[in-house]
Amino acid sequence: MQTSRGRRRAAVPASAPRAAEATSTERPRDFHRDARRRRGPFRQITDFASASGMGQKAGIALAATGLVLTVTVPATSPVLATDAPGATPVAAAAVTPQPRISAEAGAQLDFSRSAVVTQADPDGKLKQLLSAQSASAVSRAASAGSLAAPLATLTTASPFGYRVSPITGGNGDFHRGQDYVAQCGTSVLAAATGTVTFVGWHQYGGGNRVVIDHGNGLETTYNHLSSFTVKEGQTVSRGDVVALSGTTGASTGCHLHFEVQVNGEVVDPTGWL
Repeated sequence: MQTSRGRRRAAVPASAPRAAEATSTERPRDFHRDARRRRGPFRQITDFASASGMGQKAGIALAATGLVLTVTVPATSPVLATDAPGATPVAAAAVTPQPRISAEAGAQLDFSRSAVVTQADPDGKLKQLLSAQSASAVSRAASAGSLAAPLATLTTASPFGYRVSPITGGNGDFHRGQDYVAQCGTSVLAAATGTVTFVGWHQYGGGNRVVIDHGNGLETTYNHLSSFTVKEGQTVSRGDVVALSGTTGASTGCHLHFEVQVNGEVVDPTGWL
């Protein structure tokens, strides 16, 4: 039969409803369900934040809801482990005894920078070397490396000692320093920290000359310069530009004549470089 909604009604009685089949299959047991039930909502949220790497964001969210977070700050002192059950760990500082330092009542303690000498502090090494003794008493082994190179690159043109004079051509000329190859206008560097004691013309062949006093009898001189960048009384540091190389005075070409003087007497500069 046709109904008003367009559906066709069956002409025969409908069949009996199908009985539901009973099943005995049990759901798989979740071993972690009981543990989750025992944990409160706060613990579940923090565990989720820790597992998902959202500890910082979760902490901010929990702080906004009024929940209190407990933060454990590690101790600054190292802690020693102990095998005894129930024993309290002891800090390493409490176990290792600290050395005791004693001094006489009238002792003078020096904590200046020069008292600590390292390979990275050549000026401290030089100051300590000269403070203990006069520059004339310093051995070659101790003085080696205490002065820095006066040029960025050292190439010897004429060594210290007796030689044939490049001016007169005669034998027996005593060369008072080391000549190093340098084009005119090359930067000349201070060999160590010191005070500039002379800037000007050297009347005995040095031409334009700079003298730096490093203390306790040690001086360095820079000769045949084309110009100066320092003045008398100025304190310079190791490696500072003090002048530009040239060919003034008794010179046959652009170079640097470098001298090391100990108590006014010239010595071989290679013993200090």
